[in-house]
Amino acid sequence: MTSSECRTDIQGYQVFPLRICYQFMINYCYIVLDHFSGEAAIVDPAWDLEALQGKLQEMGARPTTILLTHSHYDHVNLVAPLVREYDPKVILSRQERDYYKFSCDNLFAAEHLDQIRLGETLINCLLTPGHTTGSMCYLLSHSLFTGDTVFVEGCGICTTEGGSASGMFESIQRIKRTVEPHVSVFPGHCYGRAPGCSLASVMEHNIYFHLESKRQFVDFRMRKGQTNSFAFK
Repeated sequence: MTSSECRTDIQGYQVFPLRICYQFMINYCYIVLDHFSGEAAIVDPAWDLEALQGKLQEMGARPTTILLTHSHYDHVNLVAPLVREYDPKVILSRQERDYYKFSCDNLFAAEHLDQIRLGETLINCLLTPGHTTGSMCYLLSHSLFTGDTVFVEGCGICTTEGGSASGMFESIQRIKRTVEPHVSVFPGHCYGRAPGCSLASVMEHNIYFHLESKRQFVDFRMRKGQTNSFAFK
């Protein structure tokens, strides 16, 4: 596990990216700390419980919320022990819960445009299907947590159960319409560029943001011969 430098925005919260490795998988999960209350949200807790708990202790944070972008195992496998230890509420989209029958203690099903408060920090829920049926991004004043919907360099695969390249196209269009260019993007995986670059940079360099035709997007996303989908760094 490695920890990137924390990023503080003008609204009084910090984002702590944690790069966590398990076998061939490399995930980024995140801790969001609200300065006014000391409450923390954990985004997609994965693999290394000791590392997460150590960071929370170092920060002096109280984890009151877990934000799940989707229910794939590499994004949810630490939910149960964290709920047992800290009793946080767990947020997942209703569509994701219902389609994949995901369950855990303290689970709250969120709808598109629901708002969650972490102390004084406001978190907006954006339903972004494509990678899974009920993938959800979480938008703060200066931060967007995208899970496996949008990466800095691309977008998530759409070939697993419940995935849809057409849905992914619509979700990326929604992000383009909804999210301000200055907002920093924090994905669940990276392919070389560190998390936290601006959406403006993603829109400039990510090819999926340049495909305006749904048919062109679907054909490109589903093209044959893709070999680097899990070449995380």
